[in-house]
Amino acid sequence: VIEDFHPISQGHLLIITKRHVESFFKTTEEEKIALLKGIEQAKVLIEKKLSPDGFNIGINDGEAAGQTINHLHIHLIPRYKGDSQDPRGGIRWIFPDKAPYWKNNE
Repeated sequence: VIEDFHPISQGHLLIITKRHVESFFKTTEEEKIALLKGIEQAKVLIEKKLSPDGFNIGINDGEAAGQTINHLHIHLIPRYKGDSQDPRGGIRWIFPDKAPYWKNNE
């Protein structure tokens, strides 16, 4: 677990595999379990230090998904009330035209 070099928010961490592997889908079951444990451990550390109001967890898997570092890593991004004008939709904002899906249901 390391701090992101270009953090989106205070406490943004990366959970990284020990073995070099580019894709989440090429990890072993043991590696998947270790990654999930790493996310949990990092969450506890962030909560103790920063008390965020929520989290985004993300993987950019493949060039088309925005992966720029060819080593699997998971982003754990703490979120804070007021850090976004409208947090609804979360990662859907990757495609802004698809993000406000709730407007049709209001």
